[in-house]
Amino acid sequence: MLNKTNEYFDNLNLGAEIKNQTLANDLRKRSTGAEQILWEQLRNRKVEGVKFRRQHAIRQFIADFYCHEVKLIIEVDGEIHNIETMKERDEVRTFELQKYGISIIRFTNEEIFYDMNKVMEKIRAKLKERNHGI
Repeated sequence: MLNKTNEYFDNLNLGAEIKNQTLANDLRKRSTGAEQILWEQLRNRKVEGVKFRRQHAIRQFIADFYCHEVKLIIEVDGEIHNIETMKERDEVRTFELQKYGISIIRFTNEEIFYDMNKVMEKIRAKLKERNHGI
């Protein structure tokens, strides 16, 4: 029988395999410039008092940023996400994660670099929408 701590972490990762958790750990060490900038805005409960995790393994996926309290993923997309096969993969990923009540918002690197105020407004609005009194 699982204790509450193990149940919390099982729900947090939704059964992500160890290899994905290891990969997420490696990705944390190699964040992109845009991810680093956004992380400075999100870390230490700076936004609406909620905790974000970066490069977080969920099932077979790795989210750039994840807030478990409101089940929100924030993705920072570089140029590669404009390729048709990547767009399709992103759509499948979104569909799969939505089955678990997880919402995803996406920003381009350019939005992070050049319009951080608008990015943060959208994140705050999404958090308030999903918060439901948390």
